Amino acid sequence: MDLQTITSLMLSSDYKDRMKAEYYHLQNRKDNLEAVIKLWDSGKLPFTPDCPRSIYDLQLRSMKDYMAILEARAKIEKIALS
Repeated sequence: MDLQTITSLMLSSDYKDRMKAEYYHLQNRKDNLEAVIKLWDSGKLPFTPDCPRSIYDLQLRSMKDYMAILEARAKIEKIALS
């Protein structure tokens, strides 16, 4: 989902829309981090990270855990994320 759409959801007065925005924003950021890690693993990353790879892995794992929490909450609160 594009950032303009996510931003409009973030500004909604409906908490369900704001939760969707939170989820979609996190999903975009996770996907981007996964792309960076894939480039890193293939030796095609166009820069040299200052942080060790383990920090990137920890961040990605945390993002996935957070997404799982939001998905569980959405299911309980009957919020369609797709």
